[in-house]
Amino acid sequence: PTFFSVMSNRFSDIELREEEGIPTEEFLESCYAIVPVLDKLGPTVFAPVKMDFVGNIKKINQKFITNKEELDTLQKIVLHEVNEGVAQVRNSATEALLWLKRGLKFLKGFLTEVKNGEKNIQTAL
Repeated sequence: PTFFSVMSNRFSDIELREEEGIPTEEFLESCYAIVPVLDKLGPTVFAPVKMDFVGNIKKINQKFITNKEELDTLQKIVLHEVNEGVAQVRNSATEALLWLKRGLKFLKGFLTEVKNGEKNIQTAL
């Protein structure tokens, strides 16, 4: 078993809601489940990534908990902020989601390089 195979909340287990999109709560739980990987990879090297990652998760969660029923998917959060005119405001949940997506993509790329045999962390990064 690997860290990823025994994770309690995995992105691959999230069931997309037709027409509504990605469930907010399940997505955030999967994001939180990845945070310990950053510590395992290198608490010093990945500290800024972890801080950014966790900060963005918290921003989205703060928006979500204001109205869990209405903001139950990521798409609904973004549409709500667009309609309110705050989607492009600094520290909005929409901005946090954008940066969280970039962080996840970065982490996936890094792990893919390591999986493919790259031994040098700087090169993999």
